[in-house]
Amino acid sequence: MTLLYILLAVLVILVLYAIFVYNRFVSLGKRSEEAWADIDVQLKRRYDLIPNLVETVKGYAAHEQKTLAEVTEMRTRAMNATAPHEKAEAENMLSGALKTLFAVSENYPDLKANQNFLELQRELTDTEDKIQAARRFYNGNVRDLGIALQTFPSNIIAGMFGFSGREYFELGEGEGAAREPVKVSF
Repeated sequence: MTLLYILLAVLVILVLYAIFVYNRFVSLGKRSEEAWADIDVQLKRRYDLIPNLVETVKGYAAHEQKTLAEVTEMRTRAMNATAPHEKAEAENMLSGALKTLFAVSENYPDLKANQNFLELQRELTDTEDKIQAARRFYNGNVRDLGIALQTFPSNIIAGMFGFSGREYFELGEGEGAAREPVKVSF
């Protein structure tokens, strides 16, 4: 009879542990989703600033159509990317296009003094900082989920219930990669 109580107690402890770990995985997954949504919000803010920036530059640098078209095209690509690696690649190309746009603006002193242009620069810098913070928050949540998925014995429960990790949102490497925020101050 004592053996039966011991087995029953062990079974109850195992079930409670499984419930705890399951709920932890659900929580980690939801936090990762929330963190990804934070990145999307900041990227949307960035995308909303770019047309205003392009219009402001267009008034001063009408013959720079190639650069303006490239910024617009990269913005569209970035907006349409969905997976973290696609989004990161598109964001790197957009950052490169924005760097080119700001380099072009160096040739137009009146543009650099324009109050609207200066305000857009400030907003874009602020947005870049927020994107960086959102990336860190997301990657931290992805890391925590990955650790929980790979540690014993929670990995057994993760496998039983089909939990899986998420991709990190990392800056790419190679040509066109941005390893630092877009510099928008003059």
